[in-house]
Amino acid sequence: MDNFPIFLRLRGEKVLLIGGGGVAERKLRLLLKAGAQVDVVATELNDAVKQMLPDPSWHIAQQYETELLTTPYRIIIAATDDGELNQRVAHDAGQRNIPVNVVDDPKHCSFIFPSILDRSPLLLAVSSGGEAPVLARQTRARLETFVPAAWGDLAQLTSRYRETVKSRLPEKLRRRFWEEVCEGPIGEQMLAGRKSEAEQALLDLLNAYSQDQKYQKGEVWLVGAGPGDPDLLTFRALRLMQNCDVVLYDRLVAPAVMELVRRDADRIYVGKKEAEHVVPQDEINQMLIDLAKEGKRVLRLKGGDPFIFGRGGEEIDRLAENDIPFQVVPGITSASGCSSYAGIPLTHRDYAQSCQFVTGHMKDDVLDLEWQELARPAHTVVFYMGLNSLPEISKQLMAHGAPESRPVALVERGTTSQQRVVTGTLADIAETVIEENVKSPALIIVGDVVELRSRLAWFGQ
Repeated sequence: MDNFPIFLRLRGEKVLLIGGGGVAERKLRLLLKAGAQVDVVATELNDAVKQMLPDPSWHIAQQYETELLTTPYRIIIAATDDGELNQRVAHDAGQRNIPVNVVDDPKHCSFIFPSILDRSPLLLAVSSGGEAPVLARQTRARLETFVPAAWGDLAQLTSRYRETVKSRLPEKLRRRFWEEVCEGPIGEQMLAGRKSEAEQALLDLLNAYSQDQKYQKGEVWLVGAGPGDPDLLTFRALRLMQNCDVVLYDRLVAPAVMELVRRDADRIYVGKKEAEHVVPQDEINQMLIDLAKEGKRVLRLKGGDPFIFGRGGEEIDRLAENDIPFQVVPGITSASGCSSYAGIPLTHRDYAQSCQFVTGHMKDDVLDLEWQELARPAHTVVFYMGLNSLPEISKQLMAHGAPESRPVALVERGTTSQQRVVTGTLADIAETVIEENVKSPALIIVGDVVELRSRLAWFGQ
């Protein structure tokens, strides 16, 4: 992030604008809309600028001089076609720690004008840091189609009742209340222009939240975060991630996915690395129960799918025992996501008619599996959590009838920009993995379907 986004209150503040042409005209229009008192410096003003100035005295000078900055300006904008003058203005402003914008010259700006979508009091701003202004404007134009003009009316309604809601509802219920107002029938009534009906419905809902205990219960959402690529999240997963009060997440949840969680939600890392659990499972189960009993909406975010080697069944079993409301949102499991991004179909009528998901995690240095079943031909086996036990996996499969030449692939950090695929055979894959320094998380795919990767690999090519 090269520029930190911030909204600056300019009403009644002094602003210096250098320039009187078309570019200055556009900036002046925005500044006046924000309520700023604008001093204009320009040799000549175009007709539009003249008409916009509330008083001719706002045109304070024809030539810029450094002495003008003795006035305590809030911000300065240089909007002339004289590059040397613009740079001089930027230098003078920098010496005095006054924020300055030099139009179309990002390297001399200390702040950038974004592309603005105005639904006052709701305001959306899009910026490319001055590097791609056309793209920023196109993004704003797309937002125009998604953000109805009536959202401004809805924002005004919520503003009027903000203090009332604050006085009547505890903090843990306020966000939930406002979400129901904005996303439910009340919001729809405002968008339809039925403002008085919407206002009465808001008051009725506030009374219900104040008196009815059902609104004060917490809930747990068990959500699959997928294998890493945030684009693979479901719509429901994203919605719940944006609405939670607290999130418990493990090591396999990709950072890019965590970026989509509501920013002011509390975050609790519970680890779950093989043989190295930061928080034991029993403690995680109890934590979910305790947080829900506090009235919080708890997001339990798991890499892949929560019901495939994710211990999700154990967690909701405890929730059910304690009468805690919950819902489960499936995710794309690592076997499906990583194999697809690696160009390896798990089944193929010419190579494999079945597929099996197996945990490769050893217990007491033993991997007790149905090896005869896993070693059979025309069959794909996907091992989760099997990187450390790969030598044993290869040894047992060959000992139970699988040929040494059976193809194997390891997909490291699958579906992400750091994805790496290492291939070999049962005979040499353990040594290859050491040579290539493969790191967890990595998924192991064993079967003749791995041969297809040479033709079907698409991601990152």
